[in-house]
Amino acid sequence: MAPPKSLMHFLTFTFGSAIGFFLCYLLFSLVLEEQVKVEPHLLYNNPHGHHSDDDDESHQLKGQMNFNADAGQHKDENNNIAEELYQKVRILCWVMTGPQNLETKAKHVKATWAQHCNRVLFMSSEENKDFPTVGLKTKEGRDQLYWKTIKAFQYVHDHHLDEADWFMKADDDTYVALDNLRWLLSKHSPEKPIYFGRKFKPFVKQGYMSGGAGYVLSKEALKRFVDAFKTNKCTHSSSIEDLALGKCMESINVEAGDSRDTTGKETFHPFVPEHHLIKGYLPKTFWYWNYNYYPPIEVRFLQ
Repeated sequence: MAPPKSLMHFLTFTFGSAIGFFLCYLLFSLVLEEQVKVEPHLLYNNPHGHHSDDDDESHQLKGQMNFNADAGQHKDENNNIAEELYQKVRILCWVMTGPQNLETKAKHVKATWAQHCNRVLFMSSEENKDFPTVGLKTKEGRDQLYWKTIKAFQYVHDHHLDEADWFMKADDDTYVALDNLRWLLSKHSPEKPIYFGRKFKPFVKQGYMSGGAGYVLSKEALKRFVDAFKTNKCTHSSSIEDLALGKCMESINVEAGDSRDTTGKETFHPFVPEHHLIKGYLPKTFWYWNYNYYPPIEVRFLQ
């Protein structure tokens, strides 16, 4: 007895769907594998080496951000909490950039996430009134990163201290979700000497924050940091920005805060998303695994 036509149709559909799914999975896996092969140079062997002065991948940004920032897909969402936090948790963002990065990197930051800061400043070695940037009158280059950071925080302290409660340092290749950051900071007082970021553990007892992931200082932390250079409690002799800043913070009793969420997952990340989300992208011999202050929890969306 021949099977009913409905059963045959069902089996044909199921078999075809399975074949289609398998082929899609195979194609997707090959694409990801090829991506991992062609982009290994983007992994930085230096844990202090991922900063905005690295211009090697700036060409990758060209043509990748042609989207409508005013798209109406979120027009009906309830953003009452975000608006309330915007008023209560004031964040000044300053972005480290340079003349060579204004068109390839900084302008994209300016057009996207920086618009959600209560105040945003772009810090460069020289002033550009059209962009605009604040001219710190420093040189460009990796060995100038900490000096630029010190001068930027001094400028913010002297000119904008009362305009915010928290002060975020980011590179021009960083992306920050300000609503999420405000939610994190809302649980803490800006009058407490504390700062947050992706905490690394070597060399500093309480840990220090990765420069590539960005970090945010409370108002009290900013005051202490700037004052420390006036009283010679801290110096700018080192060129390793994040480590030197971490040592300074520890010496002036500014706490290296815990920025993990309620599930223990990190909220600051030093690399681009695929480095964290694709299984095996970061080999276990890579320095990253030994530098994490807290045991990393891998979130594997792509395997």
